[in-house]
Amino acid sequence: MYRVFVILLLTFVVILPSWAQKGRGHVEITGDTKVGELVKKHIEFNEKMQTVPGYRIQIASLSGPNSRNAAFELKKKFKAEYPDVEVYIVFTEPNFRIKVGDFTNKLDAFVFMQRIKDHYPGTIKSDNVYPIHLDWSDLIPETEDEAGN
Repeated sequence: MYRVFVILLLTFVVILPSWAQKGRGHVEITGDTKVGELVKKHIEFNEKMQTVPGYRIQIASLSGPNSRNAAFELKKKFKAEYPDVEVYIVFTEPNFRIKVGDFTNKLDAFVFMQRIKDHYPGTIKSDNVYPIHLDWSDLIPETEDEAGN
């Protein structure tokens, strides 16, 4: 009885891998065609909205039941005081983060943060900034030390 069991076991060990190899080299992926269209639109959007490495100042991070309304009120208030500075609201559940500026270097972000710190205490965050309002001649290549921050 033991020998029969061992022989059957060895037979399966030898035969099973050969059965698994029959469909080798052919992979078929089935899915909704809308997913491919969505990925294509995403790629096109990213190509149009090119960004550069830079910095923004996060002036608030709000959460809670009325945080959305408070974020948009803060954006409106900041934009009224500093109309030339872009304001961004970023939602990362459960927080609404309000970020300002499109700074290509940390020094410019720091100088502006010092200017607004009495009314808007904030922190400097690495971010990708939109080069729409930027002077390309001011761009300085990022060093390895800055990339690690």
